[in-house]
Amino acid sequence: MELRALRYFVTVAEELHFGRAAERLRIVQPAVSQQISRLERELGVRLLDRTSRRVRVTPAGERVLAAARETLAAAARVRVVAGEPAATLRIGLASCDTTERLDRALARLGDAEPRLVGLPTTARLDAVRDGELDLALVGGAVTSTAVRVTRAWSEPLHAVLSGAHPAAGKPAVGLGDLDPAGLRLPARDVDPPLHDAILAALPVAPPRPPAGGMLNTLFEISRDPAGWTLLPAEQLAASRSERLTQVPLDPPVTVDGHVVTSFATPERSVASYVAAFAD
Repeated sequence: MELRALRYFVTVAEELHFGRAAERLRIVQPAVSQQISRLERELGVRLLDRTSRRVRVTPAGERVLAAARETLAAAARVRVVAGEPAATLRIGLASCDTTERLDRALARLGDAEPRLVGLPTTARLDAVRDGELDLALVGGAVTSTAVRVTRAWSEPLHAVLSGAHPAAGKPAVGLGDLDPAGLRLPARDVDPPLHDAILAALPVAPPRPPAGGMLNTLFEISRDPAGWTLLPAEQLAASRSERLTQVPLDPPVTVDGHVVTSFATPERSVASYVAAFAD
């Protein structure tokens, strides 16, 4: 029995969709189906009921799912232990997350030599689950049954405006004072947890489709006197632009930051990571 087959099964069980599981695993769908079928033959039980409309985990599949997660977590722990002599702490983060908080946390974790890995949010979570990262930093509304998510800090959201926006230069602005028609948001797949947290803070849904990636969003805002978006203040501090300005919200709106670790990571290590990144 291969760990790869167990990982494929866990991914399908979490997505309940072979196509989405294949996208998350970054392989073709037939390869996922073949591995699941092979695993079912090897175990002698049906793990999934699948029709053209839905995928459902069978009772036997639920039992195997719990054991598979434990096995994958144990394998991840073996990788962590094997890498301990090098004392390299592998941290997954967004490419723009080089903030003062990160610098402060690395100083607090001074015994380890850090290796920073910039990855999209979903890939970060997968890498932690698979033992390829020791921890990841994720802001926003994070939910996962495959990794441990621990809230470590909160930070304010600020409005990002073009320099020609009527609210530019004000000490603060209310969400109700910003024209919903000017709202720009990156596409959800850029950072699903942060996207969902920002949507939850908005008084109305955005009237136009997302603008693509973060850089594209900020470029559009810089050219539109009515354009605006919301971003964490710490993220903004690391990416200043002369054509954009940030204004605090009144009343303030905050977003939580999380440290994501494997279930195989020792509690003592998790506590030290959370303490390092805490407010």
